[in-house]
Amino acid sequence: MILESIVIVIYTIAIVLIFMYALAQLNLLYNYLSSKKKRQDCDTFDFSNSDEIPLVTIQLPVYNEMYVMERLLDNIALLEYPKDKLEIQVLDDSTDETVKTTKAHIDALAKTGLNITHITRTDRSGFKAGALKEGLKIAKGEFIAIFDADFLPQPNWLKRTIPYFKNEKIGVVQTRWGHINRDYSLLTKIQAFALDAHFTLEQVGRNSKGHFINFNGTAGVWRKACIIDAGNWEGDTLTEDLDLSYRAQLKNWEFKYLEDVETPAELPVVISAARSQQFRWNKGGAENFRKMLWRVIKSDNISTKTKVHGLLHLLNSTMFLSIFTVAILSIPMLYIKNEYAHLRNYFYVMSFFVMSTIIFFVCYWFMYRSIYGSGFKKFFNYIGMFFTFFSIAMGFSLHNSIAVIEGHIGKRSEFVRTPKFNISTIRDSWKGNKYIMKKMSPHVIIEGILMLYFAFGMYSAFVVGDQGGDFGLFPFHLMLFIGFGYVFFKSLSSKV
Repeated sequence: MILESIVIVIYTIAIVLIFMYALAQLNLLYNYLSSKKKRQDCDTFDFSNSDEIPLVTIQLPVYNEMYVMERLLDNIALLEYPKDKLEIQVLDDSTDETVKTTKAHIDALAKTGLNITHITRTDRSGFKAGALKEGLKIAKGEFIAIFDADFLPQPNWLKRTIPYFKNEKIGVVQTRWGHINRDYSLLTKIQAFALDAHFTLEQVGRNSKGHFINFNGTAGVWRKACIIDAGNWEGDTLTEDLDLSYRAQLKNWEFKYLEDVETPAELPVVISAARSQQFRWNKGGAENFRKMLWRVIKSDNISTKTKVHGLLHLLNSTMFLSIFTVAILSIPMLYIKNEYAHLRNYFYVMSFFVMSTIIFFVCYWFMYRSIYGSGFKKFFNYIGMFFTFFSIAMGFSLHNSIAVIEGHIGKRSEFVRTPKFNISTIRDSWKGNKYIMKKMSPHVIIEGILMLYFAFGMYSAFVVGDQGGDFGLFPFHLMLFIGFGYVFFKSLSSKV
């Protein structure tokens, strides 16, 4: 009974942690809906008065971006802002032939009167954070706008963001990500679904009540003084954006999130690219939890509620570890439930925690409705997307749990950037992309074994108990089977 007791305790802790996270999401939903009742205004600059317009530096950190570099530069050149008040830094850490082609394109743009410079480094120390910090040393702008290589801001983007800095307390203005290839495949649809939840429910829910949010690494503007005051960019985590965001807000800088300003970008279309991106984000989140935990707890500048939301925010990625734990232990728990009748009341109590799924379902519906609209047909489509998303998200739980564990124990790894494809329609092909990882992750084999493990879980529903089976966990095991099966076979096919 000792082993069974250990399984029950670990399972219970993981379930309770997921439930607490769900309650936090429910609170963010309340904040999100409350924010919709408030009108948001800001001062503006007189763009006809040159003396009033602030100098802006745009930083474009890039690394081996053969497929999107030309598109990026041409798009940035279209930004509507006085040329004498705009400086563009292409922070190029590339190691391939794109260094020469990028320089040629920059030289051509510079001849049109655009103030654009090509900055290269002899080493990639600090990776993206190092490149941003290097460019900041010579940046002339009072404000620093940052775009990754796959982002395509609208021409009026600066005019819609810079005016918010009239408020001297604002250190960052962050905009919402859009998705130029949302409908390319099921993989891009579920990535868009997850990101949309973050950029509506979470960012608005936190920001509207003054809780900490994060600069998302791109599609935002920093006040240069804020970066310096917060300690500048540091490369000791894989999510340097989250790190600097918390250091800035702990220094009492305010962040402004603009849900109505959408900045389109490209989603990874190959699962290996999505895996590397997920690994970096989740490991970086855990690294920042280690780095920021005591700073947040000990801060005298923030409320208890903001501290709680901040810690849960930093623990976002750790939820994958809780989900994976619940998934793995759910099959032993099925047998324990039917072997020990005296634990029946415990399982009645634990069934309450299915509320977590219901809470997520409700929260994400409001996100989905804000983007796609309401109505019976939309709701029916949402149901299918929600359970597809949840299944595949659980299929990533092993991969992401390993990232989280590495982050919590302090294992260092290099910054692996997500390859870009310049793909927006189903007719476009990704198979010739030279940056795709050729080596298959060893986690894939384990994911295939887990697919079979949860197939056994579904089989177990028919054979346990004396009353013709126990199907309470059957839907859960079916979703896990589908999720791990999708990730397994998709990872194999991407190597073909």
